[in-house]
Amino acid sequence: MIKSKVFRIESNMYYAMPFDNPSRVIRSTLRGRFKNDFKIKRDKLYVTDICVVGDLVDILMNEDGTGVIQKVYYRENHLSRKAPRVKGVSFRGERMEQVIASNLDRLYVITSFNRPEFNNKVLDRFLVAGESSRIEVFIVMNKIDIAEEHDLEWIEFYKRLGYTVIPTSIKTGIGIDDLKESLQGKTGLFWGQSGVGKSSLLNKLFPSLSITTGDVSGSTNKGTHTTASVWMFDVGDDTYIVDTPGVREIDPYGITKQDLSHYMREFVPLLNQCKFNGCTHYHEPGCVIYDAVENETISELRYDSYLRMLETIEEGMLY
Repeated sequence: MIKSKVFRIESNMYYAMPFDNPSRVIRSTLRGRFKNDFKIKRDKLYVTDICVVGDLVDILMNEDGTGVIQKVYYRENHLSRKAPRVKGVSFRGERMEQVIASNLDRLYVITSFNRPEFNNKVLDRFLVAGESSRIEVFIVMNKIDIAEEHDLEWIEFYKRLGYTVIPTSIKTGIGIDDLKESLQGKTGLFWGQSGVGKSSLLNKLFPSLSITTGDVSGSTNKGTHTTASVWMFDVGDDTYIVDTPGVREIDPYGITKQDLSHYMREFVPLLNQCKFNGCTHYHEPGCVIYDAVENETISELRYDSYLRMLETIEEGMLY
């Protein structure tokens, strides 16, 4: 058996790098018993991704140099979202978990100040997905060179919540050194909406990657997909970068209405002070979160993000 790390998946082929020879690539398939498995994960929610980028696996070699994955090791963590509805599943309306990648040290949520326009509600959804996966989250605010003066207030807004915020610009080089330094010795995943500049940032950080980049549509002000699949790159010095396809929308997976507030950082210190256990901080009397919004201790913008997520967080979930 050869212990390896999966770095790319195409259709039913899994490409892995052995730990004893990282420059080697083993093209593998899954062992037959995996293929029809529904692994039951966190909170008994069904998933379809048996093996993902970042997984540690045991591979049995074939005579032709290809391999068969025999074992997928326990994941220290994994990042996921609600997958599109799947036809033919056993439960009408069931939403599966789409696992993006596993065994991550840091999540870099990439946003932009313009083209596409900054959207705090979308950012908050990405942050909740990261917080619920127990991954350290960094916010990268890209295209600062075309930001308006009022846009810059968002940097301090999220810093006050305790997040590390790195403003960047491909054109001027602002923040590139800080971003690269934060990646050293880590496995970091870049995630964000289409068009925010994920691939361009990676090319600026590591020019040898030569990742294809795209433009933002002039008619919709939304980005076009250039990265077609999740791909992990070994950039040296025990540093791994995970590039992901841009997304148009994000729904965190596997979170109940009662748990959502635990992933809003400024809510956490107040949660035990509500009158009722299991308070959803929406309509219950004696809710200290609602009171904190009224007296402006908690931002109304963040509370509005919370309420919008609360409406859809359990939609289509099977418990």
